[in-house]
Amino acid sequence: MTPPAPARRASWFSWLLLLLGACGFAAVWVLASLYTGRQLGWMAVIGALDIAWLLRLGGWRPGLGRLVAGVLATAAIVVVANWFITATQLGAMMGLDPWNSALRLGPHHAWILVQLANSTVDIACIALGLIVAAWLSR
Repeated sequence: MTPPAPARRASWFSWLLLLLGACGFAAVWVLASLYTGRQLGWMAVIGALDIAWLLRLGGWRPGLGRLVAGVLATAAIVVVANWFITATQLGAMMGLDPWNSALRLGPHHAWILVQLANSTVDIACIALGLIVAAWLSR
């Protein structure tokens, strides 16, 4: 029997794959939320599954680094998706396109609106998504 090949270190391609995957999933979450008119907190769990798959596909070595990358990428998906959902809905009322609205939205105002928009179930699903990301990315 031949020994297994050593796991390689995450390359620039692995980082690019993770970045594009996180941004792409956040965009899908925003579009789905705007289409349905709901926050769709359960998408955090699907995003965690996607990130864990992308980390393995990108050749990240198992361990603490991959776990931290998975949790941070999932958290970034949640923050970006909620930011753009809020900005798009608020910008539509003021006649702004989503990008300009997102740039003008302040963190304090966004935090208040996200708290008002997310239900207890959404928050629980987001927490579950972070746990799933930690579990599957390890």
